[in-house]
Amino acid sequence: MTFFHHSEGLPLQDLIFGASVYFPPLFKAVLVGFILWLIAHRLLRDWMYSGEIWHPMLMDLSLFALSVCVGLAVLTVW
Repeated sequence: MTFFHHSEGLPLQDLIFGASVYFPPLFKAVLVGFILWLIAHRLLRDWMYSGEIWHPMLMDLSLFALSVCVGLAVLTVW
């Protein structure tokens, strides 16, 4: 049994190496934004669904979009 230290002939070598190193920044922003959204949603849930907001699902979606933007800003500054 022979082990090759140089794997130049493998067709997916760069893809496998790239997948282990590269993690998209947008996905990181969505993860951080989702955590921020969970906190904000927990704090504002009673107010949003009390009937004071015309469409609470749209408010929830816009709150998520703002959380992702804040998450991206936090990742950029950090």
